[in-house]
Amino acid sequence: MVAVAPPPTATGAPAAPGVTVEERRLDGDVPRRILDDSGFGGVAPAFAASLRGAGSYGQAERAAVRHGERLWQRAVDRAQGRGPAGGELSRDDDRPLYWARLAMTRELRAWHAESGLSEAAGTRLLERLESASRGQDSMTGGGAGDRAKGLKRIVVTGFDPFTLDRDIRISNPSGALALALDGTVIRTADGPARVETAVFPVRWGDFADGTVERALRRALPRADLFVTVSQGRVGRIDVERYNGAWRGGFGDNENVSETGLVPVKDPATQPQWTTTTLPYAAIAAAGTGRFPVYDNTSVTEIPAGGTAPVVRPAGPTPGSAARAGGGGDYLSNEIAYRATLLRDRLGLDIPGGHVHTPVLQFGPGNTDPATGTVSDPVFVQNRLDITEQLRTIVRVAAEES
Repeated sequence: MVAVAPPPTATGAPAAPGVTVEERRLDGDVPRRILDDSGFGGVAPAFAASLRGAGSYGQAERAAVRHGERLWQRAVDRAQGRGPAGGELSRDDDRPLYWARLAMTRELRAWHAESGLSEAAGTRLLERLESASRGQDSMTGGGAGDRAKGLKRIVVTGFDPFTLDRDIRISNPSGALALALDGTVIRTADGPARVETAVFPVRWGDFADGTVERALRRALPRADLFVTVSQGRVGRIDVERYNGAWRGGFGDNENVSETGLVPVKDPATQPQWTTTTLPYAAIAAAGTGRFPVYDNTSVTEIPAGGTAPVVRPAGPTPGSAARAGGGGDYLSNEIAYRATLLRDRLGLDIPGGHVHTPVLQFGPGNTDPATGTVSDPVFVQNRLDITEQLRTIVRVAAEES
């Protein structure tokens, strides 16, 4: 995701206590339509019923994990053509997962407010629900069984939709990719490779709290390849060569802005830049699909001894301070920075890095969020084409690694 302008501030009455900015958007017509048109409208009520039957923290935690896992698997199954479609919305759509999860977290907050449990207990329940419903708990990166079968192991991550105050109908092709690939086996010239995926929130606070490292620390040591993915620029795919240690302030899904050095553990050893180890030249040269693919080396830095930001098309210069990686200064750059920094700190010699998908666009005549529909044939085909091209890019990366 490349930030290009701050999103508008959400308007209306203040949110009720305990209800987040993201959850408050559920009251709009579009989220309700997406949930109804996908058959996911009953997910949160079923979870709420389980919470009402919980007589202890332990029972509530089990309900959060169970229903979170069910939501993730239901979204994966739907995207991969298993089970009933459950509505008129196309199967490949990532948005039902996003809005159903928010409906569940809102139910959990309401239940917690009446439960008498501590704030820490409520936070823990939310964390368990989030990680389970995002595929993070099941993203093991494979095991000994896969090795015995000769399977390579690939980790792929995506993101929630974002810039929802600009267009609440928005989808994120990186999230759709995660649903399409989770648990699948890709056939490569070097043999089969199993893919495990997860999606991450578009919230600065979650990244500062270590959500990326918690999920990937378990998965990367068992992986042969990892690819973090997000939505980027119009009409092109970018393999981002350099990632910068800087937050640029673009508002997240809670309309929170953060500017400054990316917060990590052990900041004394924190580098300004990390680099991809994906086979970027091979990916850019391969005929993977309809969108052009670029090896993007551009960054923005403050040169050593300087005070003003400078764009460097060929990458950072020695001693410079990061102000934007190739993927910008938003959370896509940050997940790439965190994942590759974790790779380096764990001493892993595996290919990994970030790929930006094209911006997912609605069809002609359906570009106005005030009057447009939640989907259209061009919108669906664009998302399907992006997913298939990224699937091919992952295959090429596995073959060249």
